[in-house]
Amino acid sequence: MLKKAFVPGKNIPMEIAMKKAIVTGASSGIGAAIAAALIRDDYEVYGIGRDYKKQEELTQNPMFRPLVCDLKRHTDVEHTISDLRKEAGHIHVLVNCAGVGYFGPHEKINPDRIHEMVAVNVEAPMIITGLLLRDMKKNGGVIVNISSVTAKKSNTYGCAYGASKAALTSFGNSLFDEARKYGVKVVNIHPDMTESLFYRNADFTSCDEEDERLLPEEIAQCVMSVLAMREGAVVTDITVKPQRHGIKRKIKNKEQ
Repeated sequence: MLKKAFVPGKNIPMEIAMKKAIVTGASSGIGAAIAAALIRDDYEVYGIGRDYKKQEELTQNPMFRPLVCDLKRHTDVEHTISDLRKEAGHIHVLVNCAGVGYFGPHEKINPDRIHEMVAVNVEAPMIITGLLLRDMKKNGGVIVNISSVTAKKSNTYGCAYGASKAALTSFGNSLFDEARKYGVKVVNIHPDMTESLFYRNADFTSCDEEDERLLPEEIAQCVMSVLAMREGAVVTDITVKPQRHGIKRKIKNKEQ
């Protein structure tokens, strides 16, 4: 069971008055930055991630609720969201941020890695959204999908990853048309290379130069700008790029 949150210094549950958000991938990178930004805007945030050992500041905040869930397993996803809904009630904001990528010639990407990308990047957002959508259609809400610039272009050595992100973007576009009449906003954000641990499985990473990479906090700013818009307006598509294009190859160990 999930623990109930309390107003600091009081013994009154915050379940009704507090704005509530779910952020997947909240244990690192962009997801952690979005969770922190939401907390600063007085949201109670339920973070879904893998390991919060490096997020001590975030996990010690009484407005943050760290939840561990294997997004590759749809049964785990369903159980986590079901328990969360019982404890939290209405969720105002859902940020589908968790993502995984493997890169290289497509014939070298094994089936397990393809399955993982599809499960985490596409299936999990679809399942979580579906479990929350009835309540959002009744009470309103905002769904933000953190996609990728790869969803909009050809991706040499990233065929499967780009396809998974294109699927997420397509899902978001269609869902907005389906749910807009109920007051539900659906936004796709497409970041370019962002400084994070995301590229741990690749032979490249983001550049060191400030104008050749994005920061997680800059993607969080995009999310907050979406939430700041008036009730009757929504930006459905945001693409964020550094001023200059850059990519850094990782140095291979010559002893291998």
